[in-house]
Amino acid sequence: MTQPAALRIEGLRKVYDDGFEALKGIDLTVPQGEFYALLGPNGAGKSTTIGIVCSLVRKTAGKVWINGIDIDENFAEAKRNVGIVPQEFNFSLFEKVRDIVLNSAGYQGLTRAECSDRADYYLDRLGLYDKRNTQSRGLSGGMKRRLMIARALVHDPKLLILDEPTAGVDIQLRRGMMDFLSELNEEQGTTIILTTHYLEEAEALCRRVAIINQGDIVEDTDTRSLLGQLNTVTFVMDLAAPLAAVPTLPGYEVQQSDDMQLEVTLQKGQELNDVFDQLTQSGVGVVSMRTKSNRLEELFINLTGQPTEVSA
Repeated sequence: MTQPAALRIEGLRKVYDDGFEALKGIDLTVPQGEFYALLGPNGAGKSTTIGIVCSLVRKTAGKVWINGIDIDENFAEAKRNVGIVPQEFNFSLFEKVRDIVLNSAGYQGLTRAECSDRADYYLDRLGLYDKRNTQSRGLSGGMKRRLMIARALVHDPKLLILDEPTAGVDIQLRRGMMDFLSELNEEQGTTIILTTHYLEEAEALCRRVAIINQGDIVEDTDTRSLLGQLNTVTFVMDLAAPLAAVPTLPGYEVQQSDDMQLEVTLQKGQELNDVFDQLTQSGVGVVSMRTKSNRLEELFINLTGQPTEVSA
């Protein structure tokens, strides 16, 4: 039998009491094992969608299934299949770290004993085991974020929803959390839905992207196809040796920001390998390369016509 989708949404609408239509009948399907980005500017409907899935917001119309379970018919069973990491810290600052994780298991109908080993495992994986007997008020902001991830995973959910999980976290911790989430998805097969205003995270981690704007899904496709909609991309290349002049690369726009760096712009359909071949023939060595700007960010602006402030 075909596995049910980790999350399926059909015709989801939400009209608030003041008449504002936050969701206009959206459809969304997230397959099992997917790493999915849900992006949208402020007020787009992203947080409302997550709120409905978590039963924190009452929907006006539509259907939601979590791992094939209708949340209207059996939400208690559906919620056992999902872990939520919200934007805001929502645990007692006077409770000990390990107790916060274990008490969460009780909300899912599990005993502390059943989840004891898993609690220790995730606290260790997220660098919090040494803090397990510390009151959470003594944790840094980054540690509190990781604590919420451990709490969301202790009951072994099939679907993990992360709403801005790296907000306010420094670069080093962000990279560590991204590595952990990638391993969780690849090694354990956990389906992950990520909302983030660090769009480079979505580009680096997620295989599929849905963009919501003004209550409608305006794009839902794999990340590679979405990025393929760009007509140009500029690569910044760090050179092995300084250049006295800009090399000529027929068919490509080349600029030299300094004597150790080139910027090469490719049009849609042009091959990066051809650039490297021409540079090699010209005796130019490249030691590292990156895109000049975040490509997903450019697409987001093109699709929504709005700046990339998507933190709520």
